[in-house]
Amino acid sequence: MKQVTRRFGVALVAMVIAAMAGMTLRAQENLASIHGHVNNPVGQPVPGAQIRMADGAITDIKSVKWAYTFPIDANGNYKGTGIVPKSYTVVVFAPDASGTPQSIDFLHEQVLKAGEDKQVDFDMSRKEFIDKMTPEEKKQLEEYKKKNADVSQANAKIANLNATLAKAREDNKSGNYDAAVVSMTAATQQAPDEAILWLALADAQLGQADTAAKAAKAAGTSTTGQDIVDKYSAAAASYKKAIDLNAASKKPNPETAGAAYNQIGLADGRSGNAAGASEAFDNAAKAVPAKAGMYYFNEAATLYNAGKNAEAGAAADKTIAADPTKAEAYYIKAQTLIPQATVDPKTSKIVAPPGCVDAYQKYLELAPDGPHAEEVKQILEGIGEKVKSTYKAPKK
Repeated sequence: MKQVTRRFGVALVAMVIAAMAGMTLRAQENLASIHGHVNNPVGQPVPGAQIRMADGAITDIKSVKWAYTFPIDANGNYKGTGIVPKSYTVVVFAPDASGTPQSIDFLHEQVLKAGEDKQVDFDMSRKEFIDKMTPEEKKQLEEYKKKNADVSQANAKIANLNATLAKAREDNKSGNYDAAVVSMTAATQQAPDEAILWLALADAQLGQADTAAKAAKAAGTSTTGQDIVDKYSAAAASYKKAIDLNAASKKPNPETAGAAYNQIGLADGRSGNAAGASEAFDNAAKAVPAKAGMYYFNEAATLYNAGKNAEAGAAADKTIAADPTKAEAYYIKAQTLIPQATVDPKTSKIVAPPGCVDAYQKYLELAPDGPHAEEVKQILEGIGEKVKSTYKAPKK
C-alpha cells in the first residue's frame, strides 16, 4: 500500500509541474514586445539614447514613473520585451551637454496587444518634428545639412581620385603610359593642388618619353629629337609641380622632394640636358642627404649612358665623396677618363690620364667578381698596367 501511495505522489508532482509550465507559457503569451529604429533630424543614430514607456498619456514628464526603459544601440535600434499589453506613451530620451537625459521625441497612444511585437519608429526628420523646432534649431539643421552635403561630395571626389590614381599606377607598372597620362591629366585638373597626382602623371609622361626614345634607337634615329625632348620636358615640368606643392604643404616631405628631383635628373639627362640633370640630382641630395650617394650615382650613370663623359666623371667624383664603397662609381670615373689616354712617342706606351688607373684598380678592389671585372683587367693589361691580385671581396 505504501508503494502505491508513493507512485501516486510522484505522478501528482509531475502533473503539478506540467500545469505550472503551462501557466508560465500562457503568461508569456499574454505579454507584448516592442522594437524600432530612432534617428535624429539628419538621419543619424542618437548616441546614448534610450526608450522609456509610461502608462497612458503624460501631463507632467517630471513626475512620471516609467514602466519600462530600453537602451537604443549604436545603430539606432532598440528592442523591449515582457510588456503588459495596454496603451503607452513612448518617449525618446538622450543626454544633453551635461549628460542629463532629456526627452527629445515622443508618441502618444501606442497600444500594445497581447502577444504582439509592435514596431514603433522615431524618424525625427519627419515634417511634424521639424515644424516644432525653434528658428535657431532649424537654422543650425540647415547649416549642418549643407556642410554634411559638402563633406559627402568632397569624400566622393576623393574616393574617385584615389581609384583613378590606383588605376594609373597599375597602367604605369604595366607600361600602359598613354592611358595613365589621359587619366592623370584629368585628375590633376580636378584637384590641381594634390602633389601625389602630379607625381603619377609625371611617371606616366616619363614612361612615354622613354618608350619613344627606345623606339627611336631601334629605328636608328636620334633619341634626342625635338618630339622626344618635349616629352621629357613635360615629365620634368610635372615633377617640378609636385615638388612645389609638396614644399607649400603643411608638412613637406623631404623624401617626396628627393624622389621627384631624382626623376627630373633622369628626364633631363636622357634628353641631353646635362646641366639640368646635374642641378636636379644635386637638389635631390640636398633634400635627403642620407641618400646623396645614391642620387649622385644616378647622376653619373644617367650622364654616362647619355654620352656626357665630362659631366659623368664629375658626378662619379661626387658619388665617391658621398659613398667611397660604391664600386660602379669608380668604373664610371675610369671609363670617362680612358678616352683621354695618350701614347708616349718615345716608348709607344699608352699613358692613362691621372686617376684613371687608380679608379680601375679601386673597382677591382671593391668588386673583384663584379660585372666589369674582366673588362677592367683587360683594359689595365692593354695599357701595360699590372693587375693587382691581392684584392679580396669586402666583408658584408
